Amino acid sequence: MSGHILAIDQGTTSSRAMVFDGAMKVSGVSQQEFKQHFPASGWVEHDADEIWDTVVATSRKALEAAGITAADVAAVGIANQRETVVVWDRETGRPLHRAIVWQDRRTSEFCQGLLQRDLEPTFAKKTGLLIDPYFSGTKLSWLLENVDGLRAKAEAGTVCFGTVDSWVIYNLTGGKVHATDATNASRTLLYNIDDNAWDEELCGILDVPMAMLPEVKNSADDFGETVPELFGGAIPIFGVAGDQQAATIGNACFQPGMLKSTYGTGCFAVLNTGSERVASKNRLLTTIGYRLDGQTTYALEGSIFIAGAAVQWLRDSLGIIAEAAASGPLAEQASPKEAVYLVPAFTGLGAPHWDADARGAMFGLTRNSGPAEFSRAALESVAFQTLDLLEAMKRDWQGASGDTVLRVDGGMVASDWTMQRLADILAAPVDRPSILETTAVGAAWLAGFRAGVWPDAEGFAKAWVRDRRFEPQMDEDERQVRIAGWRDAVSRTLTKHRHA
Repeated sequence: MSGHILAIDQGTTSSRAMVFDGAMKVSGVSQQEFKQHFPASGWVEHDADEIWDTVVATSRKALEAAGITAADVAAVGIANQRETVVVWDRETGRPLHRAIVWQDRRTSEFCQGLLQRDLEPTFAKKTGLLIDPYFSGTKLSWLLENVDGLRAKAEAGTVCFGTVDSWVIYNLTGGKVHATDATNASRTLLYNIDDNAWDEELCGILDVPMAMLPEVKNSADDFGETVPELFGGAIPIFGVAGDQQAATIGNACFQPGMLKSTYGTGCFAVLNTGSERVASKNRLLTTIGYRLDGQTTYALEGSIFIAGAAVQWLRDSLGIIAEAAASGPLAEQASPKEAVYLVPAFTGLGAPHWDADARGAMFGLTRNSGPAEFSRAALESVAFQTLDLLEAMKRDWQGASGDTVLRVDGGMVASDWTMQRLADILAAPVDRPSILETTAVGAAWLAGFRAGVWPDAEGFAKAWVRDRRFEPQMDEDERQVRIAGWRDAVSRTLTKHRHA
């Protein structure tokens, strides 16, 4: 059997497929964007069928680019945008509504109701999560209330609920397997991360019939096999993880205290806390980092909703840049005398504030503020938000020592200017890996490890290759002034400030 692995990385704005050879090198890649639907303010949806179509198309193209067939592939690994909700008919396999995306805020009012009933401690204790529209459970609740006939079908057991991984697995296996892995389950508000099981009490609170929930497996496990007609032969599906957990694995953060941050549409910092489940006092999330052979590794996570999306805003809404890559060189031209701050709360603020109603704002504008200052403010906002997360992590867990090196990945990290500014603001080294698409690498490792063609965690960690380390260079006084300016800007953006 050949050692090739097909990694499917189903993201928020595009699907990507990557083929890795037996030496863990990329031998074929394909990527395809799909449509974002915004039916109302704060609502974000995807067409689940279009997601599936892009998964198949990119997988076929990646295999073709690698010059191999299904017979050469040892296993498939899947990483996916998390918390996004799909419901489909168990018999026909047809989606019963567009997928509701993790960024969607339509359940804000419903979440407020749960908070007023003082239910957050119950959810936090069992799931490690906070009550927020971000997670799957309240989105599923909304669908059950608002889609005609859905609740009756769900109670009769004829509806499948899943995060995107489940939807992809179901289709890859021709409807034979309705499953997810522990990392994706841990993001639903319905899964008890101590017991590693769906929680009857939480399903009751959110009024979710348990018959619609998928089976939960280890992250490296047997998820069935692809139907032969898709790729010209059956391939076992051996690895599944939510994208941020997959990136943690892809960055070889297997030791407690190791930290990675992914800069895609949003930014997600994940700190491995080992077998210890750390309860955050700073509104971070406790989540499952991965589960291998029934052993759960926990993590602390901080989620920033807008990272790369701020660069897209510069490009698509303001027209300041023609392509994302232009943001760094433009930021470099900004006047050092201008202190412009962007708080990119376009869809609320994530950790550690969790203010769903905050909205974006710019501060410090003068007559001299122009495209360069806007670009610098957008990129710096990512560094400042990362600092807020890391400081909260250090307050939560002694294992997050002061000399932590940050491993980074995702589209934004290709920008040297942004990575240097990140190191400067954090006053800590930033390591960029040689393969930036670590989400796909993590999915591939889970599948390759299970298939016996990739090394174990220790061997994989040794094979991790750094492209470049960015060391902090900013003067400490300047750093403190800039951080103070950021904190002031955030405080003015929070809704409690508006209501004060």
